[in-house]
Amino acid sequence: MKSKTLLLVLPAVAMLASCSGGNSSSETTSLAEAYADCWYTGCSVNQWEVAADSKMADGRNYTGMVSADQTTNWEKITNTFNWVVAENCMKSEVIHPEQNRYDFTLADEFVDKAKAAGMKVMGHCLIWHSQCPWWFHHDQDGNLVSADTLKVRMKEHITTVVNHFKGRVDAWDVVNEAFEDDGSFRNSFFYQIMGEEFIPWAFKCAYDADSTIDLFYNDFSMNKATKVEAVCKFFKPLIDGGMKVSAIGMQGHIILEDGADVIINQYDHSINCIKELGVNAAFSELDLSMLPNPYGFSGANIADGDKFKYRPEMDPYKDALPDSVQTQFDDFWIGFYKMLLTHKETVNRVSFWCFNDANSWRNDFPIRGRSDYATLFDRNSHPKRTIQKLIDLRKTEK
Repeated sequence: MKSKTLLLVLPAVAMLASCSGGNSSSETTSLAEAYADCWYTGCSVNQWEVAADSKMADGRNYTGMVSADQTTNWEKITNTFNWVVAENCMKSEVIHPEQNRYDFTLADEFVDKAKAAGMKVMGHCLIWHSQCPWWFHHDQDGNLVSADTLKVRMKEHITTVVNHFKGRVDAWDVVNEAFEDDGSFRNSFFYQIMGEEFIPWAFKCAYDADSTIDLFYNDFSMNKATKVEAVCKFFKPLIDGGMKVSAIGMQGHIILEDGADVIINQYDHSINCIKELGVNAAFSELDLSMLPNPYGFSGANIADGDKFKYRPEMDPYKDALPDSVQTQFDDFWIGFYKMLLTHKETVNRVSFWCFNDANSWRNDFPIRGRSDYATLFDRNSHPKRTIQKLIDLRKTEK
C-alpha cells in the first residue's frame, strides 16, 4: 500500500517509511526509532512547550496550560517522536481571527522550532467547524453568507495559510470532523452553506496552493463501522476521479472501559476499509482514557454542552494510577501495536495527542477536573514503562 501510494497519490513527497527490514542499529533509543521502518511516530505540542509565555498566565483555562513554561518537555518530545502537530496554534481562530488579519506568530514559532530539530510537521487544520472564527460564515448583519462567498473565503484562507508554510509543513489536515458517528454529514455552517461540496472544494484549494503537499482527511470515532464506512464511501469516487487524498486520519480518542479487544478489532476493520480506497491510514490523535466513561459517551466534541457534572466516583485515581491499572494501559497499547504491525504497509503515522498526563485534554473531557492518565508520559514528564514495552515488542516482532 505505501509504495503504491507513493507512486500514484503522493508523487512529490516521500513521507512514508518502508517497512521491509529492521533498523540498522542493534539497539533502539526511542519509540520513533523502534518503528522507523514501519511508520512515523508523532505527538501534539502545545504553545508553552515551544516557548514560555507569561502573558498567558491570566487565570483562564487553556487546553494544555499546566504552566506558562513547559519548554523542558521539548527535548523529550524530540528524543521520542519524529513527527509533531500543533495542538491549537494553527487553527483558524488563532491564525485568522479577523477577515483581513492573519497572525502566524505562535504557529511560526512552533514550525521553526520543529524544523530546526529535524521533525516532520503536520499542519492542523485548514477547515474545521470548531475553533473557527464567527466572521468566516457570517456577514456584517449576522446572517450566513452565500455559498459563493464561502467558497471565496475558503480559497483565500487555505491559499494564504498553505503558501505561508510552504516548504516547512509536510502535510495538512485539510478537513477535520465533517461526519457524525452515524455516518451522516455534520450540520456545520460549512455544510449548511455549501452542502457536502465544501469537502472536495477544500482539497482542491489546498492542492492548487501546493500540489506537492500531503493532504489528509481527519475525524474521530473512526473505530465505528458506520462512520468509517460512510467516510470511505464518500471519498472513493473523489479519489477514483483524481482528487489527491494522501491518507485518512483516525483520531483515536479511546476509553479503556469500552473494551480493549472490541476497540482493537474495530480499528482493524477501519484500516481495512481505508486500504480499499488505495490510500494510507493514519492515527492522528491517540490517547487512552483510564477513567469511567459517563453514560457510554463517545466522540471528541469539545462543545460545552457535552460536558458532564463532576462526581468523585467518576474520578477514582485522583492521587495516582494503581499499578494494576497501569498494566491494563500497557497491555492495551501492546495489543494495539500488534494489530498495527499487521497493517504496516498501510499505516503511515501513529501520533499521540498531548505529551504528558498533566497537559492532556482528557483531564477535562468529558468531565472537568478529573485526573486521567491518557498519554505515554506521566505528570512529571517521565516516560511510562509502556514506551519500553513497545520498543521491546518491535524487537521481538522482527
